Amino acid sequence: MFTSDMIEAHKSEIHINGMEFETMNLLVSFAYTGELRISTGNVQSLMMGANFWQLLEVVQQGSLFLISRLHSSNVLYIRSFCFSMCCEESVIKKANSFLQKHFLAISREAEFVNLSEDEVVELLNFDELYVDSEEDIFTAAIRWLQHEPSRNASSARILSCVRLPLLKPSFLADIVATNKLIKEDLACRDLVDEAKDYHLIPERRPLMKSFRLKARQCHDVPGLIFALGGLMKPCETRSAVEIYDPILKKWTAAKEMSTVRSRVGVAVEHRQVYAIGGFNGQDRLKLVEIKSVLMKLLVFIWIAPLRRKRSALAAAFLHNRLYVCGGYDGIISLSSVEVYDPDKNVWEDGPDMIKQRSASGVAVLEGYIYVLGGHDGMTIFNSVERFDPETQKWEMMPSMTTKRCRLGATAYNGKIYACGGYDGSSFLKSAECFDVKTMRWTPVTPMNICRSRVSLAANIDGLYAIAGYDGENNLCSVEVYDEDSDSWKLTTPLQTHEGGVGVGVIPIPPFML
Repeated sequence: MFTSDMIEAHKSEIHINGMEFETMNLLVSFAYTGELRISTGNVQSLMMGANFWQLLEVVQQGSLFLISRLHSSNVLYIRSFCFSMCCEESVIKKANSFLQKHFLAISREAEFVNLSEDEVVELLNFDELYVDSEEDIFTAAIRWLQHEPSRNASSARILSCVRLPLLKPSFLADIVATNKLIKEDLACRDLVDEAKDYHLIPERRPLMKSFRLKARQCHDVPGLIFALGGLMKPCETRSAVEIYDPILKKWTAAKEMSTVRSRVGVAVEHRQVYAIGGFNGQDRLKLVEIKSVLMKLLVFIWIAPLRRKRSALAAAFLHNRLYVCGGYDGIISLSSVEVYDPDKNVWEDGPDMIKQRSASGVAVLEGYIYVLGGHDGMTIFNSVERFDPETQKWEMMPSMTTKRCRLGATAYNGKIYACGGYDGSSFLKSAECFDVKTMRWTPVTPMNICRSRVSLAANIDGLYAIAGYDGENNLCSVEVYDEDSDSWKLTTPLQTHEGGVGVGVIPIPPFML
């Protein structure tokens, strides 16, 4: 303005419109002194003025100031404002992370119902919203629609953001299908019918849009790690339960299971941890019990038992169904699969695996169940197979670089990790990961300690390799893998357990964050 041949260069007085005197004064002072005091009262005007004058450092510092003061009542506005100021991508990412972790509280704020249609569609389509179930998404969507009668015309577009097939059939029939807005809109009724067909006619599932079957999963929320069962001595089975808080970095004893068991299968769904089968020191078990964090139950409660007793099994939830794969019944390693419907409290036979497998690892990634390694009583495997719920078939996948049984396995950041185990001659500390994009297994840094019967759990701060057996002693130690540095470090050991334990991770409730 002053160094080129613009008209302002020849004036003694220039009017700057749309900017407060105090803002201009602070920015001019900053230009000469390099100092600026940002407060809640001036941050917005400073950022707007700095953006006009291209003082990008001030814009960045202002955005960081706002991000440090995020709350459920202001995050939507701050996110929108920072986006309009062209703030750095890292700032928007932090706002998105907060939004995803605290969606339930945000959806109840006045700011939420005042979002535009495009804005609420963008928000409801996030894969990483932290909710107890898809019912929370439906409730938020209906709240936005009912805020203004003029929004009725948007019902189908908003409802299409809700992953209706993931709702419980009872909720779908009693709450969704009976809602007045939905009953009066033909396109909405079509979406509900599609979801009902998913539950009633499984063979039509391959025709359904895949995103509606993808459960939301927030990776930015720390989880409580539950360690169940296991051994203290070679022949002493445990019923103890310990819970690890990653914020306090502390293990705490919890109410014990109803029965002693080692080689127990563990799976988690809707903040409920399932203890499945196992070995009580004398026999393999059919027994299944659950502990609910959501309902704050202090004890485990029984549910329907397995059809067949089994220990050293692989257990995982997929699309609100619990799959129990393989294991050992006391005579042979199994290839059979059982599927549990939590709504009906019933077990049904599922498609058999290709191989008989016990002491295998299991992971769920991108809508598939992967079962890794294990043994059939004679041979230890490096082979991997996965279950496709749409075709209801198992298929072989690329094999691990090392054969392993009694290994730890889990999905983390879009990859499958496998660590430790036993290869028939050695107790292993090696680890490797599978990238579904390249369909290849690659080695990662080995653990610090050899661990057979190890459990692997994914949490916000990395992968936890928990307990195990090193060939001479049962272990209570725990180490954490950092993907960025490709390194393991020891952390707080278990207090009660030693040896192999079953583990599950339950996200910490929002009120504890």
